[in-house]
Amino acid sequence: MRPSSPSYIADFDSATGMLRAASNYLHGQDYPGLGKGHLMGHLVQAANKLPQAAREEVYAVGGVTEGHAPDKLDQIDAEKVAEWITARYPQRRYQAVMVGSASGALTHLSAAFDIPWLPQTFFIPVRHLTGDNDDPKGAMEFGRRYAPKLLEANPDLQLHHMHDANQDRLMVEYMDYFRVKRLTLGRAYERFLEANLEPGGTIIVTECRSSWPTTRIGERHFFQHGALGGATEEEFLHGSERVEEYLERYDSPVRRWDSPEPDGRSPEAEWGFEAALRDDILRFAAQHGYQVKRLIYDEPDSLSPMVADFYRDWYRQRGMKSNRVLVESFIMLEPYWALRTGSVPFWMKFNMNPSVDTIESYLDSRDPFDEINLMLFNNGVEGVGFPQIDRWRQVLDRARKQGQFIGVSEELHPRDFGSLGRYYIETKQKIPARYPLPGPLPLARLTDYMERHGERYDVELLAA
Repeated sequence: MRPSSPSYIADFDSATGMLRAASNYLHGQDYPGLGKGHLMGHLVQAANKLPQAAREEVYAVGGVTEGHAPDKLDQIDAEKVAEWITARYPQRRYQAVMVGSASGALTHLSAAFDIPWLPQTFFIPVRHLTGDNDDPKGAMEFGRRYAPKLLEANPDLQLHHMHDANQDRLMVEYMDYFRVKRLTLGRAYERFLEANLEPGGTIIVTECRSSWPTTRIGERHFFQHGALGGATEEEFLHGSERVEEYLERYDSPVRRWDSPEPDGRSPEAEWGFEAALRDDILRFAAQHGYQVKRLIYDEPDSLSPMVADFYRDWYRQRGMKSNRVLVESFIMLEPYWALRTGSVPFWMKFNMNPSVDTIESYLDSRDPFDEINLMLFNNGVEGVGFPQIDRWRQVLDRARKQGQFIGVSEELHPRDFGSLGRYYIETKQKIPARYPLPGPLPLARLTDYMERHGERYDVELLAA
């Protein structure tokens, strides 16, 4: 049985969810209930029976129960987090290991090549019961007060304190988002690589170039107002008509956010890559005779077209049809059932307009699919840049034969919290096709594919 995560690590986060999905697959298992099992699925299904306001409050309170006490941040141990991460994977020899930025598309590369992914970034939710979700300066001062304990106890971490009252409105009512990035591999990651990476094997550094305007608080401490999604950097900093309408609709006392003045740009808190880790990986690889490759991409979902096309090509080589696509959303993803159902996986980073644009652009530029199956993450907020359900139906209408939602209650979205358990059940029920799990591909297949087709994508695979 794999160990539980440290109590101060968020369960419902990109890195945690993608780690669980990838590691479950390498154990030959699927990913029910976001990796929390069937009981969690039943609990969130029950929440759908509540009135809208009650559902939103349950969602927010459920988030704060994960929050860590701000005066106990010195108890956080980055090495214990790394030990938990590495313990989730089977302890055996691998041809390669990925280390770095998160992307749901990476879980499908992990499955195809039977290789682990070790995240650079993890999320510490910190309780802030007296905060105001529309007061980013107040959040910044909260971080200035409490973050030093965390950073003093963990000299190899860099803090990116993120405040997003658009997409995370319900959550930042009661907590602050402390996202931390590893600057070095550290003992646990190094031990895992030494014990499990084949001699002469490859470390693939996954580097997302996404950045955001930030305010520097300390040497290893940045404050980020806003995040990738429906609202732009400019709207977080200076407002807009869309922001005014949104804040009025949510009965906020303000009509634009009083944003701290940025003094630079930093790797985006959730997705961006901090280059100091690459330098440490190169040092470690040189000492132990490992190869290093850099998988570089601009946005977390920039990998998605490449991975989808790679799978489609792979299925054709296996003599399978490649006419079914499974569109995943944030931490609602299923590398196991994508392969078992013969579905081409296409991962979207969230449920906002840029994600609709991404899948529409992909479908516009490819041979049509007979089947389109679409998941949607529910965050409880109709924020700036939120697409109504009709626009998602138009995506499904592009299927030649059948387009259908997976785990989505159309009338409740984005407050359909039961979807967090239902997506898994409906993936199996609504997609009846079954194929045997394939054996792992040699890493040379990825290198060869990128050499032949890499110019199509906003992705680079480089030898370091």
